[in-house]
Amino acid sequence: KKKKKNWLGTMSKMSKRTLIASTVIGAFVLGSSAVSADTLKDLHSEEAIIHVAAVKSQEKINNLYEQSQELLAEYRQVVDETENLKVYNDYVATLVADQQRGIDSLQRQIDQIDETKRGIVPLLFRMIDSLEKFIDLDVPIKLTERKERIERLRDIMGNSNVTVSERFRQVIEAYQIELDYGSKIAAYQGKLNYQGTDITVDFFNLGRTVLVALSLDQQNAWIWDNTAREWEALGDEYLESTISAVRMARKQLPANLVKLPIRAAE
Repeated sequence: KKKKKNWLGTMSKMSKRTLIASTVIGAFVLGSSAVSADTLKDLHSEEAIIHVAAVKSQEKINNLYEQSQELLAEYRQVVDETENLKVYNDYVATLVADQQRGIDSLQRQIDQIDETKRGIVPLLFRMIDSLEKFIDLDVPIKLTERKERIERLRDIMGNSNVTVSERFRQVIEAYQIELDYGSKIAAYQGKLNYQGTDITVDFFNLGRTVLVALSLDQQNAWIWDNTAREWEALGDEYLESTISAVRMARKQLPANLVKLPIRAAE
């Protein structure tokens, strides 16, 4: 009986211990499960935060990349524009240099013109004097008109409103007119002085070769003797030829041969 009682006591103690151990293990298991669930929850939260941060970081990286690409494009554009501007500036510099050479050339020409003006004015006076002397010694074709032209030339030489170039042009033009007298056939009306008497006549000149005059009644004719510097009466044998010459010069008759006295050149 005593042994049986001891065994029962021992079993009772073991049962209590087992129950306590089971309780402790259960508590531990329940505690571990609770800890593991919280940890996973925290991990998921942290992972979500990290994911959101990563997305934001990627967005920032993408924005920075786009900005860098835009800046790179702008930089390349600026570089291209800079190169274009350099080429254009070099071109403009070439133009400016060429224009400066042109300006320098014009300035030299202007300086030369001033020098030319100082030399050309005395030349023009000498040309007018020479032309006047020539007219005085020449066959008196349209003498009044030619002398009036000389006076006009002298007037413009004293007119400050007339440029040097215009003075030069008119002097050269006067010389050209004088030159034309030597090659033209003309008839015109005027007056001659014969033996102290002024007579209105029709003049005819064949260049400078011959100058004759016909009275308006066509009864008398004269010829200019440039050596003697006077008018001489023509014989009746030249009267018809003189009349025909005047009419041909006025285109009242077709051109034809006429008989006129011509002095041989000495």
